[in-house]
Amino acid sequence: MSDKRILFTGGGTAGHVIVNLAVIPHFQKEGWKIDYIGSKNGIEKELIGRLDNVEYHEISTGKLRRYFSKENFKDPFKVLKGVLQSYRIIGKRKPSVIFSKGGFVSVPVLAAAWLRKTPAVIHESDYTPGLANKLAIPFAKKVLTTFPETIQYLPETKAEWIGAVVRDELFEGNREKGLAIADLDNSKPVLLIMGGSGGSAKINESVRGSLDELLEDYQIIHICGKNNVDPSIKKRGYTQFEYVNEELSDLFAATDFVLSRAGSNAIFEFLALRKPMLLVPLSRNASRGDQILNANSFQKQGYAHMVEEEELTDNRLVEELKRLKQEKATILQHMRNYESREAKQQVISTIKQAGRIGSQK
Repeated sequence: MSDKRILFTGGGTAGHVIVNLAVIPHFQKEGWKIDYIGSKNGIEKELIGRLDNVEYHEISTGKLRRYFSKENFKDPFKVLKGVLQSYRIIGKRKPSVIFSKGGFVSVPVLAAAWLRKTPAVIHESDYTPGLANKLAIPFAKKVLTTFPETIQYLPETKAEWIGAVVRDELFEGNREKGLAIADLDNSKPVLLIMGGSGGSAKINESVRGSLDELLEDYQIIHICGKNNVDPSIKKRGYTQFEYVNEELSDLFAATDFVLSRAGSNAIFEFLALRKPMLLVPLSRNASRGDQILNANSFQKQGYAHMVEEEELTDNRLVEELKRLKQEKATILQHMRNYESREAKQQVISTIKQAGRIGSQK
């Protein structure tokens, strides 16, 4: 391929950026020129902005709501503007291929790619396709999935199961360094608590309501989300962070158990790292129910325990974490039976193949 240029898109939440962060370094090492289309204020701008030699382009985006809002009447015009902006960017940058991780920002990009006849590959992390990817799939050449069950919800000619893409750097953490970062020691097992990129008010509330009991069995690393740190809580063995980036691999290495939401990227990372999980998926009242399906799948395979948000109380949390600790050996045995399918390399190969097809047109 003479012009080795690729354009990435995806955003809205960290989950719609993580796979891009895992794949981009490979293309950088091979000398590809890299562009990224995202929103003006999304988390993708912050995460991608930390990378060298990636040109970030802002476009107008709407929000794909499932509820009534006056903003719904404005959003089609925002999306149309985003399509026109993406059309111009793609025309100017001339990528051989586009890789989309989903989120509302990706819809105008994929529509513009189709208009420009630039091949696009989509990655779907969840058990069922999200609304943004459902809208974008007609514009894509290929749709790659994390869960094998997702294939049944996609066009047969486009769908391919490749498994989970996990960032290489997560395997490079140091336990002792992680303990030092969190001001912990080896006296008790470490429980890592995460509520997604924005934090979880329900999980934070239950953890703090049962903190004294939890500290009898665990030391706790609590990644609680932006503006969610409670400075009034100062207890030995309990450390709070708003958000963690560079130190995450070390904190993961220090972790023995996880309490988390059930976003696909996160739970597959915990699976790859062999961390027994208690999952509290985002409720159907606040989502399309994708995290419930993710958590159910992991529970059936023996990788995790699950409590639905509506059933989460302080006492239930303590009981479930004790059960998780008791069943650690069984869960780890199930996890050891999970085989990585070298998903990242398959994603890269698929992108390159699509790019070769595009460059021949």
